[in-house]
Amino acid sequence: MNDDVRNIVLGVVATAISGGFGWFARTFLWRRTLRRKQAFFGLPTGSDCLFVVNRQMGGTEGSVHRNDAFALLEISALIKDCGANLQIVSHDGVRQGFGERAEFCVGGPASNARTAAHLASMLPGVRVDLTTEAGRDRGAIQVGGEAYRWQKGQVDHVLLARLTTAPGTRPVFLISGQTAISNQAGARYLARHHEELARRYGKGSFCVVLKVNNSAAYGPDVVDLLADVTRQARTPVAAAA
Repeated sequence: MNDDVRNIVLGVVATAISGGFGWFARTFLWRRTLRRKQAFFGLPTGSDCLFVVNRQMGGTEGSVHRNDAFALLEISALIKDCGANLQIVSHDGVRQGFGERAEFCVGGPASNARTAAHLASMLPGVRVDLTTEAGRDRGAIQVGGEAYRWQKGQVDHVLLARLTTAPGTRPVFLISGQTAISNQAGARYLARHHEELARRYGKGSFCVVLKVNNSAAYGPDVVDLLADVTRQARTPVAAAA
């Protein structure tokens, strides 16, 4: 074997080795990222989860607002990435507890009875103004002595929470917005920022308030994390007072 052939063989071998290490490293990082995502969402491969849809305010029976349907698409992509199975259930058709399967519950308590139940049992420090008459506090989310008020087309708020009842149980993700577009904004924020939320909160419960800016112009895209209200939301109002 002359020097030229030897150099070619060594080059091919070195390329194969470096390519193999690169493939192994990329696969390792991809699997680690996937495991972290599955752990945060409570969605191991092959598991089942619920997506609880709300009803459209003022719409026909069983109708869903298009922005809430878009929220479903945002979440379903996450579920597909985790290799889990999705079951879509109407808010008034769920007859089970929580913890056995991961759950994504979308919509405020006025349009989603399941949200109302979760707020009462797991976030007793949250109050949502459900009056239908026009007024300053209509739709306001009240928690920790603060009132997060809705200004049509200018300021929307959404409560985003990850809730667990005991170690080892599957989480409930609650996306309770003041409007359908804020529900979509909350789902999009969760999809885009779940890694940051996982680094900050791990597998624990959290509750944050998101602010949707100028939704009339920007839709669900311009969102700020306004406040972490985990402690206040989990403290009953009477006890906090």
